[in-house]
Amino acid sequence: MTSKQTRVGMGFDAHRFLPTKNGPSNKIMLCGVPVPSEYDVEANSDGDVGIHALVDALLGSIAAGDIGMHFTPNDSQWARAKSEIFLKHALKMVHEKGGEIVNIDITIIGERPRVFPHRENMRKMLSELLALDIDRVSVKATTTEKMGFTGRKEGIAAQAIVSVLV
Repeated sequence: MTSKQTRVGMGFDAHRFLPTKNGPSNKIMLCGVPVPSEYDVEANSDGDVGIHALVDALLGSIAAGDIGMHFTPNDSQWARAKSEIFLKHALKMVHEKGGEIVNIDITIIGERPRVFPHRENMRKMLSELLALDIDRVSVKATTTEKMGFTGRKEGIAAQAIVSVLV
């Protein structure tokens, strides 16, 4: 019998901002939570950069490619799809390999929207979606000090890292 090993996966995602059609009531999805935003995101699905980065990290931890290999970006069946669908698929694949998530760590990168007021809701949402104790779920944010595309408020990005026992 082979003992389990800890494997690590890393993911990154970015989406361009678009002018909002909904005005001040606009919201974008971040880690499964609708967050007020002065922008929309350009994406085929709901454009949740936090979950998209997490999906890539989970898939990477079991050497199963990336989100685009499983959900083709230009496929109309995924238009406006909730990113939770992608996350559940990646989680199922981890479980099918006998994997158990040890922890996740997500960093949202951008000047806007402000993440801090929504951080605990994001942690709770991810904890529920992954059936993972909340103390194993980290969500944080950073800016790029007004440098690059996120600094110019042209878009938003996220990176994620996971540890999986397989």
